[in-house]
Amino acid sequence: MRILLTNDDGIYAPGLRALRAELLKLGTVTVVAPATEQSAAGHSVTLLTPLLVNEVYEDDATTFVGWAVEGRPADCVKLALLELLPEPPDVIISGMNAGSNAGINVLYSGTVAAAIEGAFYHHTAIAVSLEYDKKIYDFPTAAKYARQVIEQILARNPTKGSLFNVNLPVLEHGPIRGIRVMPQNVSPYTERFDRRVNPRGRTYFWTNPEFTCPDPHPDTDVTALSESYITVTPLQFDLTDHAKMEQLKKWEWKVE
Repeated sequence: MRILLTNDDGIYAPGLRALRAELLKLGTVTVVAPATEQSAAGHSVTLLTPLLVNEVYEDDATTFVGWAVEGRPADCVKLALLELLPEPPDVIISGMNAGSNAGINVLYSGTVAAAIEGAFYHHTAIAVSLEYDKKIYDFPTAAKYARQVIEQILARNPTKGSLFNVNLPVLEHGPIRGIRVMPQNVSPYTERFDRRVNPRGRTYFWTNPEFTCPDPHPDTDVTALSESYITVTPLQFDLTDHAKMEQLKKWEWKVE
């Protein structure tokens, strides 16, 4: 199996390293990932500056890992598919992200955006993220669970362009209770900014990293994740509200 691995935390992130080690059990793995962290980059792409690319090797300086790209996660997938890979991959994996991408985080996530970009090109794509608690991560163990989930998805031979969002709970909170297929929670998170003043008297703001979902709903990915379940959510990138579109077609539209 030919696997393209990317992320938004950067090519040297421990989550990517751990997931790569597990994915090598399934086939050949080529990494094309951002040279630096691109968290919350969403589906942005680079248009006005060149995309610099460097080859990356293991510590032994002889084992080729892949390419570091001075760009966004979506840029990485585009370059991989259109320029860098000699053959198309059988699957595209994005992750393993440091922090969950459940709920509306899907809309901000560079990890999920990279997987969406792969699905654009009709490849099966899977985003993988690990929830954290005060920056506690057990990436190697989480990667083993992630690989098992990925294997089960691929064993069903999903149609080309299938897109999956996988989230793993904080492992330190207790044993994994299982895998649940859940819809995305769409409730807004409670967020706040820290207001400060710099030495020159200018006001500036820091986004506070601690935010919660005040309305998680019992049957969504956010709640299942908090209950120590691995969540799998099938996604699509057609944002059309088809039900409302049928209503709009019945309006009497006019121009004068």
